[in-house]
Amino acid sequence: MKGRLWIQSPLAIMAEGAEGGIVVENGRIVELITAGRQPAAPVDACFDAGRHVVIPGLVNTHHHMFQTLTRAHPAAINKSLWPWIRALYPVWATHMTPEAFRLAVRLALTELLISGCTTTSDHHYLYAAGLEDAMDVEAEEAARLGMRITLTRGSLNIKDQQGVISPANVVQDDDVILADSERVLLHYHDRSEGAMTQVALAPCAPFDVTLELMRETAALAERYDCRLHTHLVETRAEAEFCRSKFACTPVEYLDRCNWLNPRTWLAHGIHFDDAEITELGRHGVGICHCPTSNMVLASGMCRTCELEAAGVPVGLGVDGSASNDNSNLMESVRHALMLNRLTYGAEAVTHLDALRWGTAGSARLLGRDDIGTIAPGHQADLSFYKLDELRFSGAGDPLAALVLCGATTADRVMIAGEWRVTDGMPAAVDIEALIADHNRVARNFLLSV
Repeated sequence: MKGRLWIQSPLAIMAEGAEGGIVVENGRIVELITAGRQPAAPVDACFDAGRHVVIPGLVNTHHHMFQTLTRAHPAAINKSLWPWIRALYPVWATHMTPEAFRLAVRLALTELLISGCTTTSDHHYLYAAGLEDAMDVEAEEAARLGMRITLTRGSLNIKDQQGVISPANVVQDDDVILADSERVLLHYHDRSEGAMTQVALAPCAPFDVTLELMRETAALAERYDCRLHTHLVETRAEAEFCRSKFACTPVEYLDRCNWLNPRTWLAHGIHFDDAEITELGRHGVGICHCPTSNMVLASGMCRTCELEAAGVPVGLGVDGSASNDNSNLMESVRHALMLNRLTYGAEAVTHLDALRWGTAGSARLLGRDDIGTIAPGHQADLSFYKLDELRFSGAGDPLAALVLCGATTADRVMIAGEWRVTDGMPAAVDIEALIADHNRVARNFLLSV
């Protein structure tokens, strides 16, 4: 989009001093307009946002996009994490073809985008034969939609033995993992302001990767100045595993791995004790709260308020679409509000807290200070919602209504100043064809293994 665009007089906007709208130029927000004022300089076009609630584009900091092919899978429903993953690992390892993976990624990204998500990461650790270029596929599909992505190169290097559950055909040797991690970093990791593609390194979890791989990965991240990501203490069993196997707490294990630093953000982070939370805050380690999957699998409640009080950055993730079972980040914002209010009380967590976790909080986890907030100089990543459905009728506070009344679909989405969703539809996807193709390959995942 060329020239200066005035997004004019929104119904509501998640930014102080912008009641009259914002001006976008060259992919950035250049001015906030107070109520009743005009832009400081002439504009080339106006967009009437009088029917829209405008928020920063949502930022998703934990996902497993390949899992869209096993939503509500009969072998895995009504199970907690360990029975759930034992049921699905053989299915994924057997049936995940390159075509299936690409369609899974395309569908997940499209669903995220329509929900109002403008930046995502994907913790991909499943490298069965034919998926060696998984990071390239994700980069291509994100570019096709015009979305920002942090390619999160996951890894597994311990085979199914002594209670560890990774099938042998998705486990890689350390030299393969590290070589491909470096390849992906060299090709895709853009550290410049406004980057569309960045890279993080992400061994899956302490129970399925070695201490040596964790340390080598940390060294590589230091060399290339990228983020680190892993699962940690999603369940009590994982915390107990760490204590029994390594004779230390999970946070002490992070320290042994050279991961206890601001580069690191952790998925779930449910079962930390008070001392561990203090240490996480002292070292600037972030936590991705995944409320929907935590409820579906009954894993527990992330201690968000204690974490933030200790100085821990908190963001949101949809998590895998086989434990959510969707890729709708706005829905996860609502679930975060509800679950945290149930835990801490109605006055302790507001709709603005939940929206902040899904925007500025998540941006901080990815190490980005150019997205997640509507402010001059920030990237023009914006999501626009209408309140014209039955569920919103009678709503008095438009921003609160997005969360309390359950918004799920953005009417418009802008990324880097470009419209990527218009009238609720993405510009670059045939939705009907995508659903048909995705369902066709998903049927293979119902076959016995």
